[in-house]
Amino acid sequence: MANNAKVQEINLPKEIANITQQLNIINQQLENNENIWVRKYNSFTKFNTINNQIQQIQYQLKYTKPTAKNNEKIQNLSNKLEVLQKQQKLFKDYDSNPYKELTEVKEIQEVPNITNPIAIFSGLSFLKHIKSQEKTLRANQQSLNETIALLNHKKELLSQLLKLQTQIHNKQGEDEVIRELQKNHNIKIELETTQSILETSIEVFSRRVADLDLRLSNQIQSQTLKTIYIIVSCLIVFSIAFAFKIALRKYLDEERIYIANKIISFVYISIIVIIILLSYLNNITYLVTFLGFISAGLAFAMRDLFMSTLGWLVIVIGGGLHVGDRIRIHRDNTTYIGDILDISMTRIALLEDVTYNTYAETRRAGRIVFIPNNFIFNTVISNYTHSGMTTIWDGIDFTITFDSNYKKAVEIATEVARKHSRSHIEIGKRKMLRLKEKYSIKRISLEPRIFNMLEPNGMKISVWYQTNAFTTLNVRSSISGDIVDAIGKEHDIKIAYPTTKIVNTGSDGAWERYSEAENVKSVF
Repeated sequence: MANNAKVQEINLPKEIANITQQLNIINQQLENNENIWVRKYNSFTKFNTINNQIQQIQYQLKYTKPTAKNNEKIQNLSNKLEVLQKQQKLFKDYDSNPYKELTEVKEIQEVPNITNPIAIFSGLSFLKHIKSQEKTLRANQQSLNETIALLNHKKELLSQLLKLQTQIHNKQGEDEVIRELQKNHNIKIELETTQSILETSIEVFSRRVADLDLRLSNQIQSQTLKTIYIIVSCLIVFSIAFAFKIALRKYLDEERIYIANKIISFVYISIIVIIILLSYLNNITYLVTFLGFISAGLAFAMRDLFMSTLGWLVIVIGGGLHVGDRIRIHRDNTTYIGDILDISMTRIALLEDVTYNTYAETRRAGRIVFIPNNFIFNTVISNYTHSGMTTIWDGIDFTITFDSNYKKAVEIATEVARKHSRSHIEIGKRKMLRLKEKYSIKRISLEPRIFNMLEPNGMKISVWYQTNAFTTLNVRSSISGDIVDAIGKEHDIKIAYPTTKIVNTGSDGAWERYSEAENVKSVF
């Protein structure tokens, strides 16, 4: 028995050393900077210690009378109080609940109501946010549980160490272990209270998160299905519109296909907009009220735009203008002649061509001119190619002198005009017959027309002929050249232009050539 007691006494220091080593490892884990619970507890303890010291110093200063003997003591206490108060400010966040940041469950506010596809993203973001909060709380709970487990293990080791210190009668070691046990107990009680609060908070918050997750997930699923249905409906409408466009190409000419495509596009886009509005507008009364306020406010501010849109409807329904038509419009003392490139809901895009107008007036061509659609209500627009017509009347005026043979000049002008307009006359007759079915046209003669007019400086001959609406300037140029060449070969025709004539005889000389010509004929 004595030998066993001696063996135990020999082994006691080894057991104490082993337990002390384990305690050092646990203390390192508890005092590690990553263990935020113990760190906050130490900061809270430090704050209370500083607060108690401040109260003690304030008590001493209150009851220490300022005498020559106590002045130095009062000064030292004041300096120490100032230092402690600065330290107190550093730990001001630990004055009440040091674990508030780790255990606080933030109130969930402004839960999104998913009523449209765009709100799906806000709903997913909200779910991600609250689940992140729950994950953080559970991570804090796990960290707290691990810390309390370390404290329980430390308590067991300290209890064993206390028994060993008692066996070897180490009074100083016993007191030190007892103090450590008390400190460990205080930390454990504080953290276990916090653990209970945190468990309750997580349980309540998790239920709230689960409810919100279920509700928002159902809303997201519902809006996703609704979006799919809307997309499918829009694709069906688009497919039908596309099929109409393909089908109309077999029955309409190129000039009308463009307008037809515009109308179909406008209709199917309107249908798609209505589908979307009816899908996401819970009360149709809101739509009517909203449109009422909007229309009242915009009626005055955007009257020109509304008039242009109305003009577009008139153009589309009336069929007075089409893409590709050559038109003439006069606005602000300027005349524009060109081909229609596009007819949008607000304006007409016109490509200005080289015409007699650009030659005689503007001296500019090739510009893209944008004409608001509301111009059709207050401006005269001339259409050179309405209802498929491609020919128009154009004319050339030239003046010959009074002593010229104007009958021969008329014959020359008629022949030249007929030569250059023969193909246009045939085309114009066919178009006129088609136009006669739509309008009351009594005369369709398109042969060249010649008019003789007396002018102060001679006889003016006006030649009118059929020409292509897109090549009027070219035909005019060719006819003008041929007339000049033909008249130049005739000796009894002179083109009048500003000149001065001196007559030596008593007469004015106007009929001398005709008198001579008649005398020659009588001789033969």
